[in-house]
Amino acid sequence: MKYFYRLQISFSPNKETLSSLNSILGIEYLTEDENPSEWWYKVEQNESDEYFDFINQFLNILETKYSDLEKLNIKRDDITIWMIYEYDDQCNMAFDPQRLKRIGENGITLCISCYG
Repeated sequence: MKYFYRLQISFSPNKETLSSLNSILGIEYLTEDENPSEWWYKVEQNESDEYFDFINQFLNILETKYSDLEKLNIKRDDITIWMIYEYDDQCNMAFDPQRLKRIGENGITLCISCYG
């Protein structure tokens, strides 16, 4: 089993926006094409790895940066947090109320994808 966590920001394609995002968020982006319209930061976790608190970690990156992101015409509904779960058998997950409340208060969409 393997988990992938991704902080993703969609925007109009613009290389200046990418470099500004890197600077604002303090993280180098990842993308799959040469003219990206998405900035994303991905963390990979194996079943044996220590738990990565992806919701809190990603919100810690974002929470003080919303006004700077808005200057780039990036709004909270352009931001998603992904949990991608690769599994062999049954797929179960649970999230505690504090994390769900925090993500809701930030106006960020949580996306979950499971595949076997």
